[in-house]
Amino acid sequence: MEKYDDQQLKDMLTKPATQRRGFEALVRQYSEQLYWQVRRIVLTHEDANDVLQNAFLKAWNALDSFHGDSKVLTWMSRICINESLDFVRRQKNISSISADDADSGVANMLVADKYFDGDETEAQLQEAIARLPEVQRTVFTLRYYDEMKYSEMSRVLKTSEGALKASYHIAVKKISDYFKSRD
Repeated sequence: MEKYDDQQLKDMLTKPATQRRGFEALVRQYSEQLYWQVRRIVLTHEDANDVLQNAFLKAWNALDSFHGDSKVLTWMSRICINESLDFVRRQKNISSISADDADSGVANMLVADKYFDGDETEAQLQEAIARLPEVQRTVFTLRYYDEMKYSEMSRVLKTSEGALKASYHIAVKKISDYFKSRD
C-alpha cells in the first residue's frame, strides 16, 4: 500500500482529475485511526462503522469545498467528530434515559458488544466517560486515547487551547470522582 504525505493528499484531493484516487488513499491511510476516534465517542463497533461511513460520504460530497487550509487528517477528524456527536445527540433524543440508566447501560452495552475486548475497569472507564458532558467527553477521548495535542484539538474543535485544557482537567476530575464513588 502506497502511503502519501499530507501535501500529496491535498494535491490529489484538490484536483478534479485525481480526486477519486486521493480520496481512496485518504480512506486507506486514515480509516483505522478515524474509526477509533469515532468508536470512543459512539462506543459500539456497528455504530462506529455507520458513523465513519457517513463521515466519509460527507467528506466526499464536500471535496469541492476542501481547499487544503488544514491537514487532511484534521479536516477528516473534524467531520468524524461532528458526525459522532450528532449521532450521540440523536441517540439521546431517541432514548431519553436518565444518568443512572446510562451508567449501567454503557457497561452492559459494552460487555454485550462482541468487539469489546476490554476488562471491567475499561467498561467502568467508559461508563464514567459517558456521564461527562459532550464537550468534556470529546476533549477527554481525543487527549487520553488519541494523544492529540491541544493545538491540533483547537483546530479540530474550533476553540481555544485554554478552554480545552480546562475541559480536559475537569473531565479527569469527574472520572476520578466517579471511580472513588464506586469503591
